Parts: sequence; C-alpha cells; structure tokens
Amino acid sequence: MSEFFDVLETRAPEQRERDLMAALPGAIARAMARAPAIAEQLRGIDPAAIASREALARLPVLRKHELLERQQHSRDDAAAPAGPRKAFGGFSAIGWGEAMRVFASPGPIYEPESARADYWRFARALHAAGFRAGELAYNCFSYHFTPAGSMMETAAHAVGCTVFPGGTGQTEQQVRAIQDLAPTGYTGTPSFLKIILEKADELGVKLDSLRRALVSGEAFPPSLRDWLAARGIEGYQAYGSADLGMVAFETPAREGLVLGEDIIVEIVRPGTGEPVPDGEVGEVVVTTLNPDYPLVRFGTGDLSAVMPGLSPCGRTNTRIKGWMGRADQTTKVRGMFVHPSQVADVARRHPEILRARLVISGSMGSDRMVLKVESQARSDELAKRIAESVRDVTKLRSDVEWVDAGSLPNDGKVIDDVRTYE
Repeated sequence: MSEFFDVLETRAPEQRERDLMAALPGAIARAMARAPAIAEQLRGIDPAAIASREALARLPVLRKHELLERQQHSRDDAAAPAGPRKAFGGFSAIGWGEAMRVFASPGPIYEPESARADYWRFARALHAAGFRAGELAYNCFSYHFTPAGSMMETAAHAVGCTVFPGGTGQTEQQVRAIQDLAPTGYTGTPSFLKIILEKADELGVKLDSLRRALVSGEAFPPSLRDWLAARGIEGYQAYGSADLGMVAFETPAREGLVLGEDIIVEIVRPGTGEPVPDGEVGEVVVTTLNPDYPLVRFGTGDLSAVMPGLSPCGRTNTRIKGWMGRADQTTKVRGMFVHPSQVADVARRHPEILRARLVISGSMGSDRMVLKVESQARSDELAKRIAESVRDVTKLRSDVEWVDAGSLPNDGKVIDDVRTYE
C-alpha cells in the first residue's frame, strides 16, 4: 500500500506553487460570481490579476467576526428572502439541495457541506495516521451542530474505512462497543480517548484492537502522545476549522504539520494582512479552492510559523509549527480597547521601526503602556514622535523603550498584557 495518499503530496514544491497560482484566478472568479459576499469583499478586483502570492497579499483579510456579522445581518433582514443566501450571509456558492448538510459553530456561524467526496479534506490526515481501506474507524467527534463528526466520517469513507458513529459521552457504552467491534482506529479529541481508556481500566476491559488515532479539536501534548504510545496506540493530530476544513496534519516524521494540498496558506503579522518572513510567528490566513464555500484570505485568528526545509516523511508541502496561540490580542486599557492593528499602524507611520511590541503592565486602576521598539535609528526626538503616534492612534499615553534588534520574542505577540489583578 502507498505511503502517500496521492501523487500530489510528493510534487516538486515549485510545481505545487505553479499549480496553486494557476488555479487561483479561476477560483476567485467563480467565488465572486456565485458568492455575493465574496464579490463585495473583492469589489473592484480583477480575478485574472490574482495569480501570485504578492497579488493575493494585497487583498483584504476576512476576519471571523466579519463572517459572523454578515451572517447575522442577513438573518436579521426581514425583507431578505429565506434560503441559503440569508443563512450563510452570501458566502455560500451552493443552495438547498446542493448543500447536503448544514452545521453551526459558536456565534452561531453556519457552514454548508456539499456532496463532494471528502468535502472537509481530512482524508490525507487519516492516511498519514495509518488508516487504510477495509478497517473500522471509531469516530468520537460530535455528530450534532458542529461538523467535526462529519469531517472524520467523510474522510474515513474516502480512505475506504467503515465508520462507527460513537459521538461523545456514555463512556461505559463506548468501552463495550469498542470491545465488541474491535476497531483499529479512533478519531476524536485526545482527552476523550484517554477517558475511554481509563474507563476500560476501571472496568477491567482490554481494548487491544486500537492501534492508531487521529485527534483534533484541542491540544495534544507530547505527554499524552507518549501515554497513548505506551498502550500501543500511535496518535497523530490534525489542524482545521469548521470554516475551512483541514489546514494541516501530522505525519510519521513528527516534525510540524504538513499543509493540505488544495489551500493557500499565508502567515501574516497580527492585526494586518502583511505576510511575515518564513520562521516568524504570525496569524494563519487561508484561501480555499473550495468551489462550494469559497473563502479568500480568511483570518483564522490562530498563530503559527512556517518551518524551514521539507519533511523527512517524503511529503514536499510546506510545514507549519502547529497551533501556537491566538492572534487576536485585543485588550482594554483605561477603558479603551487597544488592537494589534493599531500597533501596526504606528509602525507604518515610522519606517525606522523594525519591530514593535506594546507591553501593558501595572495592576487594577494603574495601567502602564510601553511600546518596545527595535530600530536602527534611535533618538529622543524619534521616541517623542512615536509616542505621539501611539496617542493619536489609541488615544492613550505610552512610553517608548528602545530594545536591541532581534531581542523581541518570536511568538507572534504584538500586544503583551502582563498586568496583575491580585
């Protein structure tokens, strides 16, 4: 059996990039023609001109809150006719009948699922985790409201597995079903797998059939991975969202997460749409080539970074370090919200600034802001001008502190709130 899901995974990186950029203009044109919200997001844009990463980086980033607000506005519009355009806020390119299922994420934000095989694109992740045709996959993701259960079920079917829809809860029944059916693989959160195995220990039941697991939805620390391995279960993780489907997945190399084949991923400076150099931590922004639910430069709000080189597993796509925190560092200082985009605005006003980080310290009622600045040019006059810009942009006073180039942590933080409230 093949070590790889298909030949796309081992393409030369240059060929993959050519293929993605060649497909991008057509995907954007279809999205603008069939999804009114995308047409509004990209008003005045010529799709044919978006054939490079540089051109893509000039398009506006779509934030999750904007997706939510657009959907809510459409649903609250009493004059709008009922149907998918109202339900999805104009982002869906398919209607009722074409959409086989509809799911809801917190907000609520509604997402369609079409009849296309492996709609959420998790089959690659299952294959990399060792799932193969003719096996039984025991799926413990939720099957109601959120799409996680369907994500893994449709992926397992694409691989050739039979699926038991275990869902969540009822741990004693889960133990009994696994004992009776002897599945080889588990899909679900890592914590629930641990709960099932501990319940089996409590009941004196051995679940020796389980040999592999694909987990997602929460952190999968090395300690838990090793705990599962000690029981003969090789666990791998996948990263995705209800809006985008799968973004990246772990392979047997255990070195970062490999990106999916039919998406375009950028890492941008939080609060902006500006791509950062490889290796620098920033926000994950994804453009999908999904013709049914197209999203162009969708800001996930998650932090990650591109890893150098290729994976030892033989897959040639770009790797990221996985989930490294949240990019939305908006906080409130002296009653005023301060956003990462405001820090980026200050930096743009002063070309001398290489990097900047706003540190908020103090305790309840005594907030203090300090903008730490990496700059090759330093002077009291420049510090004064930067401080004035901070006040113009945020309406708050801030000190300016010079720091050595390269000394600010590479963690994606633009605002660092270190206040104590004891």
